[in-house]
Amino acid sequence: MKTTSINSLLALLVLSALLVVSCSKPAAENAEGAAPAEKEGALRIAVIPKGTTHPFWKSVEAGALNAGKENGIEIIWKGGLVESDRSQQVQIIKQFVTQKVDGIVLAPLDSKAPGIIRAVQDANAAGIPVVIMDSALEAQAGKDFITFAATSNKEAGKRGGETLAKLLDGKGKVVILRYIEGSASTENREAGCIEALKEHPGIEVIADPYAAGTGTIADAKNRAISMIDKLKEADGVFASNDPVTVGLLGALKAKGLVGKVKFVGFDASRPTVAALRSGEIQALVAQNPFNMGFQSVAALAKHLSGETVPQRIDTGAGILTTDNLETAESKKLLKQAE
Repeated sequence: MKTTSINSLLALLVLSALLVVSCSKPAAENAEGAAPAEKEGALRIAVIPKGTTHPFWKSVEAGALNAGKENGIEIIWKGGLVESDRSQQVQIIKQFVTQKVDGIVLAPLDSKAPGIIRAVQDANAAGIPVVIMDSALEAQAGKDFITFAATSNKEAGKRGGETLAKLLDGKGKVVILRYIEGSASTENREAGCIEALKEHPGIEVIADPYAAGTGTIADAKNRAISMIDKLKEADGVFASNDPVTVGLLGALKAKGLVGKVKFVGFDASRPTVAALRSGEIQALVAQNPFNMGFQSVAALAKHLSGETVPQRIDTGAGILTTDNLETAESKKLLKQAE
């Protein structure tokens, strides 16, 4: 009896312990027995453009915000006023790392700037994934950043050069007005344009300077006016982005050269499209900035949810002329500019 009582007491104690353990488990365990993590508000993604004043970046922002809305992500948009302040862009990246955002989308001002490269690597080391958009960065895709979402810039530049060669019937003198030195996107466009023009022995590139200063429309206009003798000699001109296109057009207007040269510009904004419609510009290489912003944020959202994304995303481009403005493809590109 004594042994039986002791055994009964032990059994009762074991049963009580099991009940306590069972009650202490979370009510919503998964199949593996681990409680799911609780969501602490929406994810936050910081989007850092090259600048915030040009129409191109307004369309990029709209695309980023749209992707954020579709994925339930808060988008924080912040960039510098001028597209030449590399140190400011580094500080903005560091600021978002300190704030511990969930991810960063960055359009680098300079592909080779050590400070920008290091800031991206530091963000990744801190557990904050980065997507590079618009302009390349000389870092390692898949290691330092997730993916690069942009126009295939060299190919787009080639298409611009081919279009200009066609407008010139394969012969004549050309001036190319470049953007800021170190901007990978525009340097690739300029290289692509020159490569295409070299396929035509009758075409000579007589000048291809950079637009000096901070990359504004005024800087491009002033640089173009400073080389007015070359512009008077030219049969055709190519500009590698929106501010350079608008600035060069302003210089041609100021010197009475509009209509005397064949003009292929880059980017479809309100002023460039208006100039195309009026015949002041003969063709535009049009990117899809809305899609660039959208795809960059969407790729980062997929990565954050555990999906695999490609290391390169082509966001698209097309050629706009007065002859094709009413086509479905052109209207899709123009929708972001008008």
